Amino acid sequence: MSEEKREVLLEVKNLKKYFTVETNFFGKPTSILKAVDDVSFKIYKGEAFGLVGESGCGKSTIGKMLVDLYTPTEGQILYNGVDLTKLPHKERRKYCKDIQLIFQDPYASLNPRMTIGDIIAEPIRINHLLPENEIEDRVTYLLNCVGLANHQRNRYPHEFSGGQRQRVGIARALAVEPKLIVCDEPVSALDVSIQAQVLNLLDDLKDQFGLTYLFIAHGLNVVKHISDRVGVMYLGKLMEVAGKHEIYDNPLNPYTQALLSAIPSTDVTKKKERIILTGDVPTPINPPKGCRFSSRCFKKCQGCDEILPEMKDVGGGHLVACHLYDGKTEE
Repeated sequence: MSEEKREVLLEVKNLKKYFTVETNFFGKPTSILKAVDDVSFKIYKGEAFGLVGESGCGKSTIGKMLVDLYTPTEGQILYNGVDLTKLPHKERRKYCKDIQLIFQDPYASLNPRMTIGDIIAEPIRINHLLPENEIEDRVTYLLNCVGLANHQRNRYPHEFSGGQRQRVGIARALAVEPKLIVCDEPVSALDVSIQAQVLNLLDDLKDQFGLTYLFIAHGLNVVKHISDRVGVMYLGKLMEVAGKHEIYDNPLNPYTQALLSAIPSTDVTKKKERIILTGDVPTPINPPKGCRFSSRCFKKCQGCDEILPEMKDVGGGHLVACHLYDGKTEE
C-alpha cells in the first residue's frame, strides 16, 4: 500500500528538545544541550516504526515527549491530526491513555510495594475505564495475554525474573486499551534468550490488539525483527528513514552503513567487512555546524562541515539526509 493511502496515526513535525545546562547570574541560559534538534517523521496506523541510534542520540527523549514526560521546546506532535503540544494540560490528559510507554528497566518502572495485580489494575482505576467488579477479570485476561498465570497476581515485582517483570509492564500498558505504544528499549536489559521471547510477544500483541508501535532500540539487529519501517538517529538528528528491507539491503547514509556493519554475521563462511568509525561522538551542547556526522564520516564531501543536509526522498519513501544524494556538494 502506498504511503499516500495509509492512515497517519502520529506525525512529528520539526520537533526540538533543548535542556539548559548552565545559566548566568541573571538566569539566562549560557549552555544548551540540543537533545532533539528539528526531527520529523510519520507513524502509520498499524505499523511498527523502529527508531535506532547510539546512546545520547535523542531517541528516548522523543519517546518521552510523545507520552508527555517531557515538554517539547519547539515543534508539533500530531495525533490523529490533533496537535498535542497546543493543548492545555487537562485536554492533553485525555489523550494520555491512547499513547502508552513500556520502560527500558522493568524493575525500576514497577512499584515494589504493589502486587502485580494492583499494578495492572491501577491505570484502569485512574482512567475510570471499568466498574470495580469487572477490573479483576480484566487483570486476569491481561495476565493471560502476556503469558503469566492468574495465581501470580498477588506476588510482588521482586519475586519475578526480568523477562516476567517486563511482561507485567506490557500488561500495564495494555490495560487502558492504547492505540500507540512507545517501546523504549524494552529488551535491552534482558538476556538474549529472553529478548526473543519478549519481541515475539510484542509482535503477537500488535496483531491481537491492532496496536501501533514506536520501537526504540540501540541496534538495527533488534528492530529488524519487529519493525516495518526504520529511522536512524545521530546526535539529535534523523539521518535516514526507510522500510526495514530497504534500509538493510540498501543503506544510503554512511552512518547507517556503519551501524549495519557492526551487526555480527551468523554465516561463518561469509567474511563481513566492518566499518570502524574514528573519533568520538561530538557533544550535543556544541554539535557540528554542518552534517552532524561529518567529523566521523568515511565518505565526507566538501562542504559537509558547513552545510546541514536536508532530508530527501530518493524514491519509494526512502528518506536520507546526506550530501551524497542532494547534489549540493562535491566529493
